[in-house]
Amino acid sequence: MSASPTPAPPGTAATAPAASPAGRPTLPDLASTDVVDLTAAVCDIASVSGEETALADAIETALRDRPHLEVLRDGDAVVARTRLGRDRRVVVAGHIDTVPVKENLPTGRRRGDDGEEELWGRGTTDMKGGVAVALHLAATVTEPLWDVTWVFYDHEEVEADLNGLGRLVRTRPDWVTGDLAVLGEPTAGGIEGGCNGTLRAEIRTHGRTAHSARAWRGVNAVHAAGEVLARLSRYTPAEVLVDGLVYREGLSAVGIRGGIATNMIPDECVVTVNYRFAPSRTPAEAEAHVREVFDGYDVQVTDLAPGARPGLDDPLVAGFVAAVTAVTGGAPGPKYGWTDVARFAELGVPAVNFGPGDPMLAHADDERCPVGQIRTCARALGSWLAGTTDGGTMGT
Repeated sequence: MSASPTPAPPGTAATAPAASPAGRPTLPDLASTDVVDLTAAVCDIASVSGEETALADAIETALRDRPHLEVLRDGDAVVARTRLGRDRRVVVAGHIDTVPVKENLPTGRRRGDDGEEELWGRGTTDMKGGVAVALHLAATVTEPLWDVTWVFYDHEEVEADLNGLGRLVRTRPDWVTGDLAVLGEPTAGGIEGGCNGTLRAEIRTHGRTAHSARAWRGVNAVHAAGEVLARLSRYTPAEVLVDGLVYREGLSAVGIRGGIATNMIPDECVVTVNYRFAPSRTPAEAEAHVREVFDGYDVQVTDLAPGARPGLDDPLVAGFVAAVTAVTGGAPGPKYGWTDVARFAELGVPAVNFGPGDPMLAHADDERCPVGQIRTCARALGSWLAGTTDGGTMGT
């Protein structure tokens, strides 16, 4: 398929979101609207990070129409939960913001090279498909086997300290705790357990400045960084078995800077490295490993976030895997990137990633999601919550 960013191809209607009498955008009925049409409606209320209020308002309004749900609001994060007195609670979460739009709203539909219908537009993969699935099920699964907390949060696509789920974990942990969490991040409809941790560090080399015409009087810090790069070239990333899944680690240079002027010997060079580490490592162990690799150098850690174990040996997670794969097929795999499942890990809640959309298309100008994946994810998650598939019990 061509990588055209055009959201609505010829012959495909693109409709503006409905509006309330006050002029604010609204969502269609969550229960009766087809989940793909609901995905398009959610996408078409633009919600670039920092501008989520209109969508958060629409979500809150739509959920407050459901008498079986208690609805809570914190900033632009909306939480809806059942209070059925079940002995276990499931948390289903997804972020409502996107990266900036690039002529790819409103959404449109077209056929892919394989003939499958796809929904095109910003957010269709990351992650309005997962959000629409959650909204539809929040409205239609009124008697789930377990109490359910539905979390729709803001500011995921920007700095970690702004993350809405992180804010809830810090300030309202009782709103997001449970026995198992499902994050609707795009996984192409498969289950991805846990996630790798991530560490960024700056490796500095130091020299002495001089005029480049008299280079022998100085010490070139950029030249000294050659050994840093050589160590990275020789580095062999580990593959680590965690709860039945193999996580691939990685240690890479992601940036380099140095130099004062084109006629001066630089007295400092900074190589920025990113270490993606298996969730069995603690942040302290990850930092110690990076310092060991770059022993003898000035190492400054600038960002560090723990991973999350998949918990596939937990009977709650095993029940989810059995129920979902009975509908989708396949087997769970590891999440190599970092996702907000790690925030649930902070609370001691096992968590998995499960949602429609190819993560390779996240943030792309030609972002798109097969409509079949959206429907399949809705059917699988809904069947598990309602207990209508084989393996649809959480265990004891």
